[in-house]
Amino acid sequence: MATLQGLSKIRIVPNKKYKRSGLKSYVYLLQKWGFEPTMPGPYHHIQKTSQSGAHGHFHKFGGKASTHRVLAKKDPTSGQSGEVTAEDQQNDSEYLCPVTIGTPGQTLNLDFDTGSSDLWVWSTELPSDVLSQGSGHTIYDPTKSSTYKIAKGSKWQISYGDSSSASGTVGTDNVTIGGLTIKNQAVELANQMSAQFIQGAGDGLLGLAWGSINTVTPKPVQTPVENMITEQEIPKSAELFTANLGSWRDANDPDGGKSFYTFGYIDQDTVTASGQDIAYTPVDNSQGFWMFASASATVNGKSVDQSGNTAIADTGTTLALVSDATCKAIYDAIPGSTYDQSQQGYTFPSNTTADQLPVVTFAVGDTQFAVQKEDLGFADAGNGMVYGGIQSRGTMTFDILGDTFLKSIYAIFDQGNTQFGAVQRSEATQNVSAPPS
Repeated sequence: MATLQGLSKIRIVPNKKYKRSGLKSYVYLLQKWGFEPTMPGPYHHIQKTSQSGAHGHFHKFGGKASTHRVLAKKDPTSGQSGEVTAEDQQNDSEYLCPVTIGTPGQTLNLDFDTGSSDLWVWSTELPSDVLSQGSGHTIYDPTKSSTYKIAKGSKWQISYGDSSSASGTVGTDNVTIGGLTIKNQAVELANQMSAQFIQGAGDGLLGLAWGSINTVTPKPVQTPVENMITEQEIPKSAELFTANLGSWRDANDPDGGKSFYTFGYIDQDTVTASGQDIAYTPVDNSQGFWMFASASATVNGKSVDQSGNTAIADTGTTLALVSDATCKAIYDAIPGSTYDQSQQGYTFPSNTTADQLPVVTFAVGDTQFAVQKEDLGFADAGNGMVYGGIQSRGTMTFDILGDTFLKSIYAIFDQGNTQFGAVQRSEATQNVSAPPS
């Protein structure tokens, strides 16, 4: 494992239990981001009154009765709408990373998510009926760590709409990521989780967005990256982390193929292999996300104007979500593609060859980056069709460039300089058939 200044690459472990489903992934993103679909399909939002407060992506709960939007599914026969269940959505993580917490260390596999800012874990504070469903999970036990300290009075709660949430208590402990140990890092211990989280394979989540959207009350806590910077655990010249997400084929590689994260340095071998310089663009972190200008896209070299458009880089989103106009331009260029209303997404024939697929690029600042053709198809959609890896963002006013896009680049999240950098990776094998379901 390559090291620099005592730091190391963090190996990404493919979740071998992960089963791709285009519709379930899209439903999860409807829940996660709270946008209203603009294309027809069974899923939509309805108004519901409850005792909880504002909802949305990682918003805190208030204490008064309120009316809010929750995701619902329309029955095609009766036309009636019912709330979405855990079975309707894909809550599992495709990628997991080993993180060690406590003294002696307890190693958990966490989902690294650049779209959120909480470090939360399965814990022994969960109810016994939940723990009984935790087979295969590593469950953090603070009583077995000599360095754990409870943060009295602090609580946390994350929510994706009304039907999916997790909450609990807060403490501090030593957290080791790769070769780097962060002392007194805030760790959020789950004592309640809805079914959506219980069914996942990971042992929790490590947020890599900006700390302003951390959900701990009464005062947000520093994220691991913020603590690395504050405690000078990473060089002043490299207050950053990088992500190199691999192909779904890496699931067959026990070492995760070429997938890794680094903290505190840029892997120069990866940059050199690209034959390009890193293209940087300023980040607008006012909403807590890694957001940057993305004012154009291209399909087979023809520009799709997105004047004033912005996008966020989110490792916690499987698909790429873009405007309806951009979606239409992309799928119009794929022979036999169609919008499947029952799956609420675009599909195309599974026997489509690489030559038949368009070259699709999205702007990161002033530079265009191509999506690997193998990632234009996300999952088997049945009937000889593939569910597309790029879908509608609905009423959202910005793009979500998730794993479909991020697999095509080496991404540099430069927190110290408030900028995002990208290098185009060499194109993967041009097998465009759907990955195993």
